[in-house]
Amino acid sequence: MSTLRIGLAGLGRMGRIHADNLAGRCSTARLGVVFDADPAVAREAGERYGVPWTVSYEELLAHPATEAVAVATPTGAHAPMTVAAARAGRDVFCEKPIALDRATTVETVEEVRRAGMLLQVGFHRRFDPDWAAVAERIRAGELGEVALFRSSLRDMASPPASFLAGSGGFFRDVTVHDLDVARWLVGEVVEVTAHGAAVSDPEGFAAVGDVDTAVVVLRFASGALGVIDNSRASGYGYECSTEVMGSRATARIDNPYRRGYEWRTPGLTSRDLVADFQERYPLAYAAELDAFARAVLDRSPVRVSGEDALAAFDLAEAADESWRTGRTVAVRYTGTGYARASEVSA
Repeated sequence: MSTLRIGLAGLGRMGRIHADNLAGRCSTARLGVVFDADPAVAREAGERYGVPWTVSYEELLAHPATEAVAVATPTGAHAPMTVAAARAGRDVFCEKPIALDRATTVETVEEVRRAGMLLQVGFHRRFDPDWAAVAERIRAGELGEVALFRSSLRDMASPPASFLAGSGGFFRDVTVHDLDVARWLVGEVVEVTAHGAAVSDPEGFAAVGDVDTAVVVLRFASGALGVIDNSRASGYGYECSTEVMGSRATARIDNPYRRGYEWRTPGLTSRDLVADFQERYPLAYAAELDAFARAVLDRSPVRVSGEDALAAFDLAEAADESWRTGRTVAVRYTGTGYARASEVSA
């Protein structure tokens, strides 16, 4: 089977996950070159994985071992690096979000399209075996008409204030994953209502104008309803679960345990929970890079496009607006993201 050599930009937490997968867990994609602005980090990774390393993104793009690019740098660099790669004739896998504002997101997607290159965005749940199996059976009609969608995403502990300040806000950073899954499994959304609270650190979140806990209610174009609950600081562990209730069946994806056994004592049963997304999604992160590589090699459509990322971003913006104003936000899908329903009517 043909393989694709990927130049990896960024060696933070997500970059390390991608590097490990490209170095030995992917079947179609493999690590070609690594880049980081910190010379010590870039050198250490290059030596560890046995690949060329650089502190120059331009050098990574021009390197013969870079047949495509994966961008896992801090969010502020996603858009310019994606555009630079596309202009250099490289297909791009970019971590979400593409950017922290809509105008830059749209321009980036359009720049990649104009360059004739592929862009896949890192919504990893679409590549998890459980979610992918449920999506396939829903598409086959086994679930029937969807009545209710429910999804939870809860982190064990909140990230540091330095991360929060540049995250784009709770709904764009956290809820956006559930919003993407909602569109993928159920269809387009017409109403978004959000409620948020700062529970774990009221003063800290107030300082950055954000929340750590939220509930979002969706109304889909089909008439189905959706409920999303999210938390940055659940305290007990990491949880990510989804349920879709239909007229013929209900699909439920629960959070898996760290180990396959439970410990039972009189009156008590205990099982170890996963601690974070890295433990929950080891297969998905490898699978999304393999899927990207296959799309590049076959010149076939990617499974999570820039347009998908824009739609999820727009819904997250609607949720943020709803939380801040206390009003339901009516939206309409336009084919290139969501607009406010009033704007479409006008």
